[in-house]
Amino acid sequence: MAKYDLRLDLHFAALSDPTRRAILSRLARGKASVSELAAPHDMALPSLMGHLKKLEDAGLIITAKEGRVRVCELAPDTFVPVQDWLSEQRAIWESKLDRFDDYVTNLMRERSQ
Repeated sequence: MAKYDLRLDLHFAALSDPTRRAILSRLARGKASVSELAAPHDMALPSLMGHLKKLEDAGLIITAKEGRVRVCELAPDTFVPVQDWLSEQRAIWESKLDRFDDYVTNLMRERSQ
């Protein structure tokens, strides 16, 4: 994975909002219409559509018109770039913490002698 990935910026920006995270949580259970997604949120429809646009621009959801209804669903492999980046970060920090643990263990051993 490249050190700098614009998609990752878009993903994290989209995930930074609690309303958008709630929408993604709902879509994890399956497709939903815009009106179904709007129901639990106390906001005007244009505001909700703005959230959906950010999610779609980030590639996290797909929207399509089915008759007169706009339906949303999670995009395939939606979170792979985020998961990959987080896995890389976890490996880096686990390595650093392992080295720190070794350092502290050796330091304690030296002091006890």
